[in-house]
Amino acid sequence: MTHPLNVAVIGAGICGLLTTRELLREKQQVTVFEKSDKVGGTWVYDPRVEAEDLLGLDPNRSIVHSSLYSSLRTNLPRPLMSFSDFSFEDKFYGDPRMFPGHEEVQKFLEHFAKEFGVSEVIRFNSEVVRVDFKNDGFVVEWSTIEAGLKDEVFDAVVVCNGHHTEPRVADDIPGIKEWSRKQLHSHNYRVPEPFRDQVVVVIGNGPSARDISKDIAKVAREVHLASRSSDVKVSKVDGYENMWQHLKITRVFDNGTVVFQDGDSIEADTILHCTGYKYHFPFLRTNDLVHVDNNRVDPLYKHVFPPQLAPRLAFVGLTFNQRLIFPILELQSKWAALVISGKILLPSEDNMLAEVHEHYRELDENGFPKSLTHSLWHKVIISIFVVTLHIFSNIY
Repeated sequence: MTHPLNVAVIGAGICGLLTTRELLREKQQVTVFEKSDKVGGTWVYDPRVEAEDLLGLDPNRSIVHSSLYSSLRTNLPRPLMSFSDFSFEDKFYGDPRMFPGHEEVQKFLEHFAKEFGVSEVIRFNSEVVRVDFKNDGFVVEWSTIEAGLKDEVFDAVVVCNGHHTEPRVADDIPGIKEWSRKQLHSHNYRVPEPFRDQVVVVIGNGPSARDISKDIAKVAREVHLASRSSDVKVSKVDGYENMWQHLKITRVFDNGTVVFQDGDSIEADTILHCTGYKYHFPFLRTNDLVHVDNNRVDPLYKHVFPPQLAPRLAFVGLTFNQRLIFPILELQSKWAALVISGKILLPSEDNMLAEVHEHYRELDENGFPKSLTHSLWHKVIISIFVVTLHIFSNIY
């Protein structure tokens, strides 16, 4: 009889919870390391901000893990935030709306963790500070307030530490590094009140930029959105008397002037960067067998396994898609657990590396930058579901 593997899962957010459940189903011995005192990862609200470094540029700053703002609601309906055997549609924790607030999602994830026994294997308030590859295993070192540093050897490690902590900023705008007025990243946005009666410029065109702009518009004098996309309509935003959409910023000046590509200019009090995040694994020691280059975690087979360290090291949750997040993460966690458990065999190291490089070549040919390596567009999503259904039909 095969002995269970001792597996460390880093993070108790959605990916960590899903992966742990699947590993427990495969009878593995699992330990989850979670730096906070709750499950939920991204969905755990913390009113604190990094007040000394609102752009999040100092690697030695005291990091606040949460990036949630107080008014955040899901931009996906409950059916798309459900798991295959644990629906969000019929579970209510005080907010029955189809697009509930963040508290509802966090309570749903707590329920999930208790339902499947995941809570029992989580070490809360335990921050992983080092993962080091040693003799076909991994030394995991973690820190707690009570006991300081400890370490333990694991057979396998699954990295699920999330990627909404290390901000990316629009630092290529002429003059912005010298701009003396207030700047912050959305990572440090919580409530609109600090922006009352201000003129605020929001950089970005994603869901967070649009959502936060509407939140700030409740109290600000003016809100101006700046987008790099060339297909936005330059105009006043429908339904708002104090919000305008612009093209990208071409320059900022120390007197507060912000100039847009569409020819408009305004004098701003604050610039808010809603410009995304960097993948960041400060604890990982792999002798450069895995590295990050402009948000490409390289090399990863199917976005999950580094060929030279597979199947004992895996990353779950790097891929992103705005509509099928939860189903994709669930499929990734099932696949990772089955591979780690030996029920699915990976190709040879050479073949995996060849496929990774072929994927990079296709991205280059189609004009995708490195930063979109882990984006799943329509064709890839279909192939993932087809392949996964085929795999699982042959196993169960």
